[in-house]
Amino acid sequence: MTFRSGFVAVVGRPNVGKSTLVNALVGRKVAIVSDKPQTTRSDIRAVLSTEDYQVVFTDTPGFHKPRTLLGSRLNELVGEATQGVDVVVQVVDAHAGVGRGDAFVFERQVGPVGSAKFCAVNKLDALRGREEVAQLQAAADLGAWDEVVPVSAKTGRGLGVLLELVVSRLPEGPAYYPADTDADQPLEVRLAEIVREKALAVTRQEVPHSIAVVVDELEVEDGLTKIHASLIVERDSQKGIVIGKGGETLKTIGSRAREEMERVLGVKVFLDLRVKVLKEWQRDPKALQRLGF
Repeated sequence: MTFRSGFVAVVGRPNVGKSTLVNALVGRKVAIVSDKPQTTRSDIRAVLSTEDYQVVFTDTPGFHKPRTLLGSRLNELVGEATQGVDVVVQVVDAHAGVGRGDAFVFERQVGPVGSAKFCAVNKLDALRGREEVAQLQAAADLGAWDEVVPVSAKTGRGLGVLLELVVSRLPEGPAYYPADTDADQPLEVRLAEIVREKALAVTRQEVPHSIAVVVDELEVEDGLTKIHASLIVERDSQKGIVIGKGGETLKTIGSRAREEMERVLGVKVFLDLRVKVLKEWQRDPKALQRLGF
Protein backbone atom coordinates (compact mmCIF):
# COMPACT_ATOMS: atom_id res chain seq x y z
CA MET A 1 0.00 0.00 0.00
CA THR A 2 1.37 3.44 -0.91
CA PHE A 3 1.86 6.08 1.78
CA ARG A 4 0.81 9.64 0.96
CA SER A 5 2.04 12.81 2.65
CA GLY A 6 1.89 16.52 2.03
CA PHE A 7 1.11 20.05 3.10
CA VAL A 8 -2.24 21.83 3.12
CA ALA A 9 -2.64 25.59 3.68
CA VAL A 10 -5.94 26.62 5.30
CA VAL A 11 -6.73 30.25 4.49
CA GLY A 12 -9.64 32.68 4.67
CA ARG A 13 -10.72 36.04 5.99
CA PRO A 14 -10.80 36.58 9.78
CA ASN A 15 -13.35 34.68 11.87
CA VAL A 16 -14.56 32.14 9.29
CA GLY A 17 -13.65 29.18 11.53
CA LYS A 18 -10.25 28.11 10.14
CA SER A 19 -8.80 27.05 13.51
CA THR A 20 -11.99 25.23 14.53
CA LEU A 21 -11.91 23.38 11.20
CA VAL A 22 -8.24 22.39 11.55
CA ASN A 23 -8.82 21.20 15.13
CA ALA A 24 -11.82 19.16 13.97
CA LEU A 25 -9.90 17.62 11.05
CA VAL A 26 -6.96 16.48 13.20
CA GLY A 27 -9.32 15.37 15.98
CA ARG A 28 -7.79 17.41 18.79
CA LYS A 29 -7.20 21.00 19.80
CA VAL A 30 -4.02 22.31 18.25
CA ALA A 31 -4.91 25.94 17.54
CA ILE A 32 -6.58 28.33 19.98
CA VAL A 33 -10.11 29.41 19.12
CA SER A 34 -12.17 32.51 19.91
CA ASP A 35 -14.92 34.57 18.33
CA LYS A 36 -12.54 37.55 18.00
CA PRO A 37 -11.08 38.26 14.53
CA GLN A 38 -7.35 37.64 14.04
CA THR A 39 -7.06 35.20 16.92
CA THR A 40 -4.49 33.18 14.96
CA ARG A 41 -1.22 35.13 14.77
CA SER A 42 1.23 32.52 13.53
CA ASP A 43 1.09 29.80 10.93
CA ILE A 44 0.39 26.78 13.12
CA ARG A 45 1.15 23.36 11.66
CA ALA A 46 -1.23 20.63 12.79
CA VAL A 47 -0.30 17.06 11.90
CA LEU A 48 -2.74 14.23 11.18
CA SER A 49 -1.09 10.80 10.87
CA THR A 50 -2.62 7.42 10.00
CA GLU A 51 -1.16 4.16 8.67
CA ASP A 52 -1.86 5.34 5.11
CA TYR A 53 -1.08 9.06 5.09
CA GLN A 54 0.20 12.13 6.92
CA VAL A 55 -1.40 15.52 6.34
CA VAL A 56 0.32 18.65 7.62
CA PHE A 57 -2.29 21.42 7.87
CA THR A 58 -1.05 25.00 8.15
CA ASP A 59 -3.64 27.14 9.97
CA THR A 60 -3.03 30.75 8.95
CA PRO A 61 -4.04 34.19 10.31
CA GLY A 62 -7.15 35.75 8.77
CA PHE A 63 -6.26 37.58 5.54
CA HIS A 64 -7.55 41.17 5.70
CA LYS A 65 -6.87 44.77 4.72
CA PRO A 66 -4.28 45.64 7.38
CA ARG A 67 -4.50 48.71 9.63
CA THR A 68 -1.30 48.10 11.59
CA LEU A 69 2.21 46.78 11.00
CA LEU A 70 1.16 43.61 12.84
CA GLY A 71 -1.71 43.21 10.34
CA SER A 72 0.73 43.50 7.43
CA ARG A 73 3.06 40.92 8.99
CA LEU A 74 0.16 38.49 9.49
CA ASN A 75 -0.86 38.88 5.84
CA GLU A 76 2.73 38.08 4.81
CA LEU A 77 2.50 34.83 6.81
CA VAL A 78 -0.56 33.80 4.79
CA GLY A 79 1.32 34.39 1.53
CA GLU A 80 4.30 32.35 2.75
CA ALA A 81 2.04 29.51 3.92
CA THR A 82 0.50 28.98 0.46
CA GLN A 83 3.87 28.61 -1.29
CA GLY A 84 4.78 25.08 -2.38
CA VAL A 85 1.85 23.30 -0.72
CA ASP A 86 -0.09 20.41 -2.24
CA VAL A 87 -3.57 21.77 -1.49
CA VAL A 88 -5.04 25.14 -0.52
CA VAL A 89 -8.34 25.10 1.39
CA GLN A 90 -10.13 28.45 1.55
CA VAL A 91 -12.70 28.52 4.35
CA VAL A 92 -15.75 30.76 3.94
CA ASP A 93 -18.49 31.52 6.48
CA ALA A 94 -21.91 30.65 5.06
CA HIS A 95 -23.69 32.07 8.12
CA ALA A 96 -22.13 35.54 7.79
CA GLY A 97 -22.54 35.29 4.00
CA VAL A 98 -19.96 34.73 1.28
CA GLY A 99 -18.91 38.09 -0.09
CA ARG A 100 -16.26 40.64 -1.05
CA GLY A 101 -13.83 39.70 1.74
CA ASP A 102 -13.78 36.12 0.47
CA ALA A 103 -13.30 37.29 -3.12
CA PHE A 104 -10.34 39.41 -1.90
CA VAL A 105 -8.74 36.33 -0.28
CA PHE A 106 -9.26 34.22 -3.42
CA GLU A 107 -7.87 36.89 -5.72
CA ARG A 108 -4.76 37.60 -3.61
CA GLN A 109 -3.93 34.25 -2.01
CA VAL A 110 -5.71 31.33 -3.69
CA GLY A 111 -6.17 32.09 -7.38
CA PRO A 112 -2.44 32.57 -8.17
CA VAL A 113 -1.43 29.27 -6.50
CA GLY A 114 -0.76 26.28 -8.76
CA SER A 115 -1.93 23.66 -6.22
CA ALA A 116 -5.35 21.99 -5.91
CA LYS A 117 -7.91 24.52 -4.63
CA PHE A 118 -10.84 23.55 -2.39
CA CYS A 119 -13.49 25.81 -0.90
CA ALA A 120 -14.82 24.67 2.50
CA VAL A 121 -18.20 26.36 3.01
CA ASN A 122 -18.36 26.41 6.80
CA LYS A 123 -21.01 27.06 9.49
CA LEU A 124 -23.81 25.45 7.50
CA ASP A 125 -25.29 24.21 10.80
CA ALA A 126 -26.42 27.82 11.38
CA LEU A 127 -28.44 28.04 8.12
CA ARG A 128 -31.95 27.00 7.14
CA GLY A 129 -32.80 24.92 4.04
CA ARG A 130 -32.71 27.12 0.96
CA GLU A 131 -30.16 29.59 2.35
CA GLU A 132 -27.57 26.86 1.99
CA VAL A 133 -27.95 26.57 -1.79
CA ALA A 134 -27.42 30.33 -2.24
CA GLN A 135 -24.25 30.30 -0.13
CA LEU A 136 -22.82 27.26 -1.92
CA GLN A 137 -23.45 29.02 -5.25
CA ALA A 138 -21.82 32.24 -3.99
CA ALA A 139 -18.78 30.20 -2.91
CA ALA A 140 -18.61 28.41 -6.28
CA ASP A 141 -18.69 31.80 -8.03
CA LEU A 142 -15.57 33.06 -6.21
CA GLY A 143 -13.23 31.36 -8.67
CA ALA A 144 -12.03 28.19 -10.36
CA TRP A 145 -12.20 25.56 -7.62
CA ASP A 146 -11.30 21.90 -7.89
CA GLU A 147 -14.00 21.19 -5.28
CA VAL A 148 -16.57 23.11 -3.21
CA VAL A 149 -17.34 21.21 -0.01
CA PRO A 150 -20.21 22.02 2.38
CA VAL A 151 -18.99 21.56 5.98
CA SER A 152 -19.69 22.35 9.60
CA ALA A 153 -16.57 22.33 11.76
CA LYS A 154 -18.89 22.50 14.77
CA THR A 155 -21.02 19.40 14.03
CA GLY A 156 -18.51 17.49 11.88
CA ARG A 157 -20.69 17.49 8.76
CA GLY A 158 -18.70 17.09 5.55
CA LEU A 159 -15.32 16.79 7.28
CA GLY A 160 -14.82 13.16 6.15
CA VAL A 161 -15.50 14.16 2.54
CA LEU A 162 -13.11 17.13 2.77
CA LEU A 163 -10.37 14.98 4.28
CA GLU A 164 -10.79 12.27 1.60
CA LEU A 165 -10.50 14.91 -1.14
CA VAL A 166 -7.40 16.41 0.49
CA VAL A 167 -5.68 13.03 0.88
CA SER A 168 -6.48 12.11 -2.75
CA ARG A 169 -4.41 15.12 -3.88
CA LEU A 170 -1.34 14.31 -1.77
CA PRO A 171 1.69 12.79 -3.49
CA GLU A 172 3.28 9.53 -2.44
CA GLY A 173 6.01 10.27 0.06
CA PRO A 174 7.45 9.79 3.53
CA ALA A 175 6.05 11.03 6.85
CA TYR A 176 7.51 14.45 7.69
CA TYR A 177 6.87 14.15 11.44
CA PRO A 178 6.90 11.26 13.96
CA ALA A 179 3.47 9.58 14.15
CA ASP A 180 2.78 10.92 17.67
CA THR A 181 3.34 14.59 16.72
CA ASP A 182 0.20 16.74 16.67
CA ALA A 183 1.75 20.20 16.17
CA ASP A 184 5.15 21.70 15.46
CA GLN A 185 4.85 24.70 17.78
CA PRO A 186 7.49 25.09 20.50
CA LEU A 187 6.03 24.35 23.94
CA GLU A 188 6.51 27.96 25.14
CA VAL A 189 4.49 29.25 22.19
CA ARG A 190 1.71 26.74 22.80
CA LEU A 191 1.48 27.65 26.48
CA ALA A 192 1.48 31.38 25.68
CA GLU A 193 -1.34 30.80 23.19
CA ILE A 194 -3.42 29.03 25.85
CA VAL A 195 -3.11 32.10 28.09
CA ARG A 196 -4.05 34.40 25.20
CA GLU A 197 -7.11 32.30 24.35
CA LYS A 198 -8.40 32.57 27.93
CA ALA A 199 -7.65 36.32 27.99
CA LEU A 200 -9.62 36.80 24.75
CA ALA A 201 -12.55 34.92 26.24
CA VAL A 202 -12.86 37.03 29.38
CA THR A 203 -11.76 40.55 28.36
CA ARG A 204 -13.98 43.14 26.77
CA GLN A 205 -14.16 44.02 23.07
CA GLU A 206 -11.55 46.84 23.08
CA VAL A 207 -8.65 44.72 24.32
CA PRO A 208 -8.30 41.55 22.16
CA HIS A 209 -6.08 42.78 19.30
CA SER A 210 -3.84 44.52 21.82
CA ILE A 211 -3.04 41.39 23.83
CA ALA A 212 0.15 39.42 23.29
CA VAL A 213 1.53 36.77 25.65
CA VAL A 214 5.14 35.75 26.25
CA VAL A 215 6.36 32.89 28.45
CA ASP A 216 9.29 34.40 30.37
CA GLU A 217 10.33 31.29 32.28
CA LEU A 218 9.51 27.58 32.18
CA GLU A 219 10.94 25.16 34.73
CA VAL A 220 10.09 21.56 35.55
CA GLU A 221 10.86 20.09 38.97
CA ASP A 222 9.46 17.05 40.84
CA GLY A 223 6.31 16.66 38.72
CA LEU A 224 5.49 20.40 38.93
CA THR A 225 5.84 22.73 35.94
CA LYS A 226 6.36 26.39 36.87
CA ILE A 227 5.37 28.88 34.20
CA HIS A 228 5.94 32.62 34.45
CA ALA A 229 4.23 34.56 31.66
CA SER A 230 3.54 38.18 30.73
CA LEU A 231 0.37 39.51 29.14
CA ILE A 232 1.40 42.48 27.00
CA VAL A 233 -1.08 45.30 26.28
CA GLU A 234 -0.71 48.67 24.58
CA ARG A 235 -2.22 51.09 27.12
CA ASP A 236 -2.58 51.53 30.89
CA SER A 237 -6.38 51.48 30.53
CA GLN A 238 -6.12 48.02 28.93
CA LYS A 239 -3.90 46.84 31.77
CA GLY A 240 -6.69 47.77 34.17
CA ILE A 241 -9.23 45.80 32.11
CA VAL A 242 -7.05 42.67 31.98
CA ILE A 243 -6.32 42.78 35.73
CA GLY A 244 -9.94 43.59 36.62
CA LYS A 245 -11.44 44.76 39.90
CA GLY A 246 -9.40 43.37 42.75
CA GLY A 247 -7.44 41.25 40.25
CA GLU A 248 -10.49 39.08 39.49
CA THR A 249 -10.17 39.07 35.67
CA LEU A 250 -6.49 38.08 35.76
CA LYS A 251 -7.30 35.40 38.34
CA THR A 252 -9.99 33.94 36.02
CA ILE A 253 -7.60 33.98 33.03
CA GLY A 254 -4.93 32.27 35.15
CA SER A 255 -7.14 29.52 36.57
CA ARG A 256 -8.67 28.64 33.17
CA ALA A 257 -5.24 28.64 31.50
CA ARG A 258 -3.71 26.51 34.27
CA GLU A 259 -6.48 23.89 33.96
CA GLU A 260 -5.91 23.53 30.22
CA MET A 261 -2.11 23.47 30.61
CA GLU A 262 -2.43 20.62 33.11
CA ARG A 263 -4.53 18.69 30.59
CA VAL A 264 -1.98 19.32 27.81
CA LEU A 265 1.11 18.57 29.90
CA GLY A 266 -0.34 15.85 32.14
CA VAL A 267 1.36 17.34 35.23
CA LYS A 268 0.57 19.91 37.94
CA VAL A 269 1.17 23.50 36.85
CA PHE A 270 2.04 26.61 38.84
CA LEU A 271 1.19 29.63 36.67
CA ASP A 272 2.33 33.16 37.48
CA LEU A 273 0.86 35.90 35.25
CA ARG A 274 1.96 39.55 35.05
CA VAL A 275 0.47 42.33 32.91
CA LYS A 276 2.86 44.75 31.19
CA VAL A 277 2.30 47.79 28.96
CA LEU A 278 4.28 48.07 25.72
CA LYS A 279 2.99 51.23 24.05
CA GLU A 280 1.45 50.74 20.57
CA TRP A 281 3.34 47.47 20.09
CA GLN A 282 1.27 46.51 17.02
CA ARG A 283 2.78 49.46 15.13
CA ASP A 284 6.35 49.30 16.48
CA PRO A 285 8.81 47.19 14.40
CA LYS A 286 11.18 46.67 17.36
CA ALA A 287 8.37 45.63 19.69
CA LEU A 288 6.98 43.22 17.05
CA GLN A 289 10.43 41.65 16.72
CA ARG A 290 10.72 41.23 20.49
CA LEU A 291 7.32 39.53 20.56
CA GLY A 292 8.30 37.15 17.75
CA PHE A 293 6.37 38.66 14.83
